[in-house]
Amino acid sequence: MEFKQIQELIKAINKSNISELSVEEGDFKITIKQAQTVSETQFVAVQAPMPMQAMPQAAPAPAAIPAAQPAAQPAVAPAANDNLVTIKSPMIGTFYRSSAPDKPSFVNVGDDVNTGSVLCIIEAMKLFNEIESEVKGKIVKVLVDDASPVEYDQPLFLVEPA
Repeated sequence: MEFKQIQELIKAINKSNISELSVEEGDFKITIKQAQTVSETQFVAVQAPMPMQAMPQAAPAPAAIPAAQPAAQPAVAPAANDNLVTIKSPMIGTFYRSSAPDKPSFVNVGDDVNTGSVLCIIEAMKLFNEIESEVKGKIVKVLVDDASPVEYDQPLFLVEPA
């Protein structure tokens, strides 16, 4: 099963009232369970032995399913405060403000950003995905600490549109 198909299954489960879905293709089996609360969804993958080219080796099941390269665009939603825009995580992974520990942050509070500016990196299954801004404006607040785990659709930045 291709990773894009797995992402589509996750999206379909999120939009439905199905509580659990299991899919088997050859040696590969995946189970996606939706939590009882509306705001939380749990993803569980069981991976049988597969060639390394097909899918990277994951930790023993259960394991979270993050998005794969190329990086998905972050979700952008209007924030509750005034005219601020919330930039949300497009995937599950680890949030990094810079490309390396000794490098400066991509953006800081007060920085102006353009559409396509790199805001952060989210590491998912040893893949480093650059998250770009979809709005032009000024960074008002960074909502996540560096090297912290993030969930799908979790707010990352507040941006005042220009």
